[in-house]
Amino acid sequence: MTAFPRVLFDEAHSEAWTIRRERAEAMNPGHPDDNGYTRAAELLRRLGYQVAAFTEGPLTASALAGQDVFVIAHPAADRWERTTGLGSPVFPVEELDAVEEYVRAGGGLVVLAEHEQEKYGSNLTDLLARFGVGVAHVTVQDPRNSHNQVAAWIRGVQGAGEVDGVDLLAGAARACFYRAGALTGAGNVLFRTSADADPAGEPLVVAVRHGAGRVVVVADSDLFGDDSIGEFDHARLWANLVTWAARVPSAARPAAAVPAEFAELKAAVEQLRPLQAKDGSVPEDKTRAAALVSEISDHVVRLAPRFPHDAAYLDAVVADLAKWADNGLEVPDFLDSLNAFHPDEQREDGLEHLVVFPMYTQNGNPSRNLEAVWIRTVWPDWLAKVEAGRYDNPMFVPITFVDFTSGYDTNSAVLFPETVAVRETPARFSWGGIFCDREAARFRAVTSAAAETLKLALPADAARLVASRELAQDAFVLWDLIHDRTHSHGDLPFDPFMIKQRMPYWLYSLEELRCDLTAFGEAVWLEDEGVPQARYVQYAMLFDRLFRFPITGDRVRNYDGLGGQLLFAYLHRNGIVRWTDNRLSIDWPRVAGGVADLRGQVEKLYRDGIDRAKLAHWLAAHDLVAAYVSPHPASKWAARDLPEEQKAMVDAVLPDEFPLSMFYEALRRKLTDVVESTKGVR
Repeated sequence: MTAFPRVLFDEAHSEAWTIRRERAEAMNPGHPDDNGYTRAAELLRRLGYQVAAFTEGPLTASALAGQDVFVIAHPAADRWERTTGLGSPVFPVEELDAVEEYVRAGGGLVVLAEHEQEKYGSNLTDLLARFGVGVAHVTVQDPRNSHNQVAAWIRGVQGAGEVDGVDLLAGAARACFYRAGALTGAGNVLFRTSADADPAGEPLVVAVRHGAGRVVVVADSDLFGDDSIGEFDHARLWANLVTWAARVPSAARPAAAVPAEFAELKAAVEQLRPLQAKDGSVPEDKTRAAALVSEISDHVVRLAPRFPHDAAYLDAVVADLAKWADNGLEVPDFLDSLNAFHPDEQREDGLEHLVVFPMYTQNGNPSRNLEAVWIRTVWPDWLAKVEAGRYDNPMFVPITFVDFTSGYDTNSAVLFPETVAVRETPARFSWGGIFCDREAARFRAVTSAAAETLKLALPADAARLVASRELAQDAFVLWDLIHDRTHSHGDLPFDPFMIKQRMPYWLYSLEELRCDLTAFGEAVWLEDEGVPQARYVQYAMLFDRLFRFPITGDRVRNYDGLGGQLLFAYLHRNGIVRWTDNRLSIDWPRVAGGVADLRGQVEKLYRDGIDRAKLAHWLAAHDLVAAYVSPHPASKWAARDLPEEQKAMVDAVLPDEFPLSMFYEALRRKLTDVVESTKGVR
C-alpha cells in the first residue's frame, strides 16, 4: 500500500479505449482522441496515482494483487468498435470470479458501459450482475436537456452524491453523456436521466459497495475520453470516482522494531524523572538518582553502535551525564551534547537518532526532566526537491516517533533545541524537529469525528486523506516546511519570532494564521506545478484550523484557537461555509478564493503596520479579528478604554478576549473526548 492508489487499466479484453497514446493512434489514425483515455490517465498521474495498462495474460488474482483500482472501459467486438485488438471481449468465468473476489477483498472497480450494451459482444453485464447492477439495452434520448442540440448527448441530472459521508460529486455537478445506456439494479445514483428523457429518471452513474470493496458503473464511456474529459465537470468527476473506488488505505502504524536495550533505558529514565525538580535538578535521594544516571549512561553506550552517525553526540551525552552526576545532580547542563547534535546536517529519509536530553516538552511537560526519544527522519526525495527549489529551510527536520519517554506521552509534537537545559543559550539554533506522525494522527482523529458530528460530506480525496496515515503525514511535512519558512518572509512590521516579545495574543494568532494561509496558497501553486501532496495540504490546513484548533487547549490566550475561529468566521460570513439544518456544508470550488482573500487582508494589515506606531498596529489587528469574531462584551480593547502605559495595555487583554461562538461551544462539548484521546498519539 502506498499513499497514492495504483490503477490498472484493462486493455486485454478488446476494449474500445486505451491509455497509451501510440496505441490510440494505431487504433484510430484519423481521430485518436476518440479511442484514447490518455488524458484521463495523465490526470490521475498528476494526482500522484500510479497508472498502468493490463495488456496480456489471464486476469488472475495475482494480476490484480497490489492494485487499488481496476478499470474496464467498454470491451467490444471489432465489428462494432475500433479496439485494442488484444484478447476477447468475453471474460472467462475464472476471470469474472477473480474480479469479484478482488472487489470483495477491498479492491476498487470502475466499469464504463455503453448504449445498446448487448450488441457489443461482451459479457460485461454478467460481471456487473455480480454487484447487483444491470445495463439496459437502450440509447437515451432527451432533446430538452441535450448538449449542442444533439438529442442523444444528454445532460445528466445530479443525484444524491453522498455515499457513507463522502461527496462523490464535490466540484462535479455537471456531466454530459454521449449516447448513454441506462443502469438498473442496486447502488447510490449519482446521475440520472431527466424527467423529460426517454427513458425518464433512470440511473446513469451508480456507486456500489461489495464486501470490503467499491464499484462504480457509468452508462457511457465517452465522457472521460480524450475529446470529452475537458468538458463540463468531467475531469473532477473522473478523479472523484476513481479516488472513491480505490482500496481504502490501512490506518495501522507499522510496528516499530525497538530493541530491549531501549526499553531498559526508558525504564531507568522513568525512575529518575520523579526525583527531578522543575529545573531538572535532583534535590533529594541523590544516591539513588546517581545510580540511575549511571545506568542510563550505560544504556546509551550499549545503544550507540546502532547510531554511528551520532557517535560524537552520544559520546557527549555520556560525558554530560557524568558531569551532571559529578556536580551533585544540580541543574543539568547539556550544552556540549546539544552543540554536538545536528540532525539538520543528516536529513536522510529513514535515518534514526537516539535523543537524550533534560528538557521540557512544548505543550507537554513544563519541567526539564530527562527524556529519551527514538526518532526517525522523514525526508523523501519529493520533499527534498520541493525544499531545494523554492522553500529553502535548512533548519527544518521532519521526524516521527519510534519510541519515547513520558514527557512525550502528551500533546507535544516538536523537538526544539531551546527546550534543553543548558548553562547558556547558544548563539543560534540550527535545527527544529516536528513530529509529523503525531500531527497527522490527531488531525485524522479529530477531523473524522468532526465530519461525522457535523454531517459534513467530505470530497473523495479529502476522505482518503483522513483515512490514510501515510498521506496525512506527507501533507503535514509539506505544510510544516512552508509554514515554518514563512515566519521569516513577507512584509513584517515586527520580529517574526514574537515569543521574545510581550504583545496582545491576537498578534500571535494572526502570525500563525498568516503562515498557514500562505502555506495554503503555496500549496495551490504547487498542485498546479504537479506536486500531488500539495492538494492534501489544503485540506489539512482547512480542517485542522476549522475543527481542531478552536476546541483544543484552554481558553487563556489561546492564539492558535483564535486563528481557527477567524478562518471559520470569515468563510462563514462569505457563504463559503454554511451551518444550516444542523449540517455543515462547504462550497468547495470557492474555498481557495476565500482563503486567498483572508490572506490578502492579513498581509495588508502587516504591510500597513510597517508605517504605524505599535499601539496603532495592535488596535488595527484587534479590529481585523473583531470584524469577524465578536470580542468579549467586557473588552477594554473593543471599547478603546485603555490605560496609557504599554504594559498595562497588555494586562488589560482579557484571558479570553474572543470567546468561542455558540457553534464552537457545542462542537467542543461533543468532541472533548476525541481531542483528549489524541494525547500521546502517533
